[in-house]
Amino acid sequence: MVTKDQLQKKITPLDGMDYGAYQSLIGTYDFDRFSLIIEQIPKDPYAPPHTGIYRIQFPLTDTAIEADMIDSGIEKIACRDFYARQFFYNSTKIAGQRRGPGYSGIITINEPGQTILERSSVVINENSLEIRCFVGLPASKRNIKARLAVKMLLEELPEIVSLSLHRGHTDSDDLLSHIHTAVDAEFLRQKLPDMGLVAFIADGAILPRESGISDCTMNKDSVIPFETPESLKTEIDLPYAGKITGMGIPQGITLLAGGGYHGKSTLLQAIEMGVYNHIASDGREQCVSLTETVKVRSYSGRHVVKTDISPFIRNLPFREDTSAFSTENASGSTSQAANIIEAMEVGAKVILMDEDTCATNFMIRDMYMQKLVKKSDEPITSYIDKVRQLYLEKKISTILALGGVGDYFEVADHVIQMIKYHPQDVSAQAKDIIHNYPTKRVKEDIEYPIQPKARIPVAESVDPMSEYGKWRLYTTEVNTLHFGQNKIDLTDLEQLIELSQTKAIGFSMLYARQYMDGKRTLKQVIDLVMADLEENGLDILNEKISGHFAQFRSFELAFSLNRMRSFNVNQI
Repeated sequence: MVTKDQLQKKITPLDGMDYGAYQSLIGTYDFDRFSLIIEQIPKDPYAPPHTGIYRIQFPLTDTAIEADMIDSGIEKIACRDFYARQFFYNSTKIAGQRRGPGYSGIITINEPGQTILERSSVVINENSLEIRCFVGLPASKRNIKARLAVKMLLEELPEIVSLSLHRGHTDSDDLLSHIHTAVDAEFLRQKLPDMGLVAFIADGAILPRESGISDCTMNKDSVIPFETPESLKTEIDLPYAGKITGMGIPQGITLLAGGGYHGKSTLLQAIEMGVYNHIASDGREQCVSLTETVKVRSYSGRHVVKTDISPFIRNLPFREDTSAFSTENASGSTSQAANIIEAMEVGAKVILMDEDTCATNFMIRDMYMQKLVKKSDEPITSYIDKVRQLYLEKKISTILALGGVGDYFEVADHVIQMIKYHPQDVSAQAKDIIHNYPTKRVKEDIEYPIQPKARIPVAESVDPMSEYGKWRLYTTEVNTLHFGQNKIDLTDLEQLIELSQTKAIGFSMLYARQYMDGKRTLKQVIDLVMADLEENGLDILNEKISGHFAQFRSFELAFSLNRMRSFNVNQI
């Protein structure tokens, strides 16, 4: 193994040479306290971080990790997540500024968000903790700056490693708190079915976010902590936090009602993000939902392929078959119907919807419209007439945030009104209103079965080759994925939260092709991919080691395939 002093001797003569000369540094180096493996160096300073692979292997015995801290899978995930945050924080502080063109001069790791996820950026091996980071070797234009490169690799990187990984610089209580927070959340989530619940919001939780484009906690001095109404109060003992109380949302149909700006959408967002475990400072660390909870909305213009939307839409003009419906430009109502069916297809147990992002004609036809437009002339069956059937036949619960459609009181099991960010159980009042002022709308089509046809994906339609015959799979933003000739719009996947998840999904779509044999259904293919990831980790997705993947759910993988315009299926 080459020593760090020999690395310096290799760098110095490169000064002023073309950036490509950095390739001579690829190799393994002994830094006394850790090993540095330079596996891949970009040939251009403008190349994005994922094109460089730098692996730091630090002795496990020199970290604060004890064997009993990582007994379970969730403990290992949380531990690795903790060290990813440590490294990101210290690298940002010491070498977070670009010093030259492109990505010159930065040392970084894939940035973690507010959730504790399995990440490929940190790996715990038998004897070492491995960090996969990026070093933007410095340049002036496209010429090597050797002196700064020496400083980055021989001074700044060792300092970052020491501050981030060495036990002397790690607060063991912080590490344990991070792990225990994840364990408690996972324990709580696993207990929900036994308690007859689909979600739980802890008393004292801080739900509002910093802004519409930030998932960070709002300043606690300006927010109202969550407080559960007595009728919905639930108590549970957690392994580490002990006894806590909060609002349990039961199975069935629950409405989150209230005036504008009173907090109903904020509560719904906490429920949709409850499928993830949150860091201790997030405010939502004891707010959890069933993993099979899916946020659904309308999104005009999306791709739909051979999807059985007949439970909601049928009898179209010109006798178009909606049991195998395809379109390149779905309407608001059609997209929402397809989203629900696709969620059911891969195992959703809870559907979340916000009135603000739903298609009105999909949600309800009021009595006035029913009198004007006969049902025989209306192909859409409103969700209000199917939501109870969906629960009774499929055991799929619904949580709906609304402020303008009181007709849903008739089908709701529970109604929670948000008043100045305080939840109130108004279920009895809502039932009284329906009793005293019965709705005059007619229930439509409630007997039509909800049994969508399964679909079999066609492997050839998942093609990563561009129109120029070149391999093309990349993403630069959470909601857009470039795959072959497709630019996949994922804007309506509101539970997709990190760029690293989108990257992993892209590679998982390609990985899934091996299981698309013309016999397996989409759900069976997705389940096999997720089982492989569970058993072998994210590294199976790419032949090259990557530090830029994070775990995602089966739902987002299926939904991404469904939104790819080249994607094709055969129905059973």
